[in-house]
Amino acid sequence: MTRGRWMALVAVVAFLAAIAGVFVGRTLIPARHAQGSQLHELLHHGLKLDADQQARIEALEQRFAVRRRALEMELRADNARLADSIQAEHGNGPRVAAAVDASHVAMGKLQKETLAHVFAMRQILRPEQTAAFDRAVTKSLTADAR
Repeated sequence: MTRGRWMALVAVVAFLAAIAGVFVGRTLIPARHAQGSQLHELLHHGLKLDADQQARIEALEQRFAVRRRALEMELRADNARLADSIQAEHGNGPRVAAAVDASHVAMGKLQKETLAHVFAMRQILRPEQTAAFDRAVTKSLTADAR
């Protein structure tokens, strides 16, 4: 195989690896509006929150929105480092492996903080509201699995 064809093959493989990385990232981290919209709808329209509950949940949502944006920016930066590593190594080398590990850490942080946020909102609810909330959380987490 000539050097030119070899370089073209490497470029195609690197491009396909980058596309696969984007696909995996989008699959593992669903769009926030798709997963959270059911909970948002339930919280603000289905549970008949009193004024105190509404204010407390709104404060939680504002704090979490800031933290979520920061974690999403961290994940985007990790994905950029992954792309740079793929471009530099043209294979699954040590830089690529380290970049993948870093993105997994960022994904894990986002998932853990999202769960902490969900549990914090649940604590604000009255006992008669938690069953519907729990069903919405379960439905949100298993919607794509069905």
